[in-house]
Amino acid sequence: MTHNDSRLATHPEGQRPFKVYKPCDISLPMPAVPDDYYNPTATDLKKAQSVLAARTQSLVNAPLQTRAMRDSTEKVKREKWPYTTIRVRFPDRTQLEAVYSSSDKIKSVYAFVRSCLKEDVKPIKFILYQSPPKRDLKVSDPNVRDLSLSELQLSPSSVLLLRFESEELNSTSYSAPLTPDILAQAIDLPLPPTYESTSSESRDRSSSQLPQPQPQERKAPKWFKLGLKKAT
Repeated sequence: MTHNDSRLATHPEGQRPFKVYKPCDISLPMPAVPDDYYNPTATDLKKAQSVLAARTQSLVNAPLQTRAMRDSTEKVKREKWPYTTIRVRFPDRTQLEAVYSSSDKIKSVYAFVRSCLKEDVKPIKFILYQSPPKRDLKVSDPNVRDLSLSELQLSPSSVLLLRFESEELNSTSYSAPLTPDILAQAIDLPLPPTYESTSSESRDRSSSQLPQPQPQERKAPKWFKLGLKKAT
């Protein structure tokens, strides 16, 4: 989703365009897939190796990076992903999505989410976090508060979970305490791509990238050529 998506709803206070997704039906049966679905293709293995190599190199270089080098790396990331899409998932699986500048701090996400809550819930504290592995993104934590969304590794898009201090609000049966006018704009969560479409695309990509055998000229052996010369 881009920051100028015309399908985005508008916040009542005009603060920020957003989307609200209805709780997905987790009882939907998983589509059946053949056994070979889990067998990685040559393309999959190549991508996995590239990711692993990049992560390893990043860990090796991290202690050697100066502040200037880190700033340069972050600048490249901001130029590549100037906007960050954050989707906040409530305990009942309702999701509130908005787009922020990648240079924004996490407090911008907190402020927007709080502005969408019902008046009686706004005073109640909540925490945004990631899982797994679990990582609390507390505004009170200077290691979180002072970093941009890009520096928090949330760009270009991330899903954050929400946990209220009130356990009652954390029940999966408790409807997301968003304002009625915001909930009225909720839409269905897009369905994931089907196995047929993803597998056919993967096969097409793999076959197009595999080297094709080239026809080779068949040459007669030397002893055969010598025999022909003697015969003539």
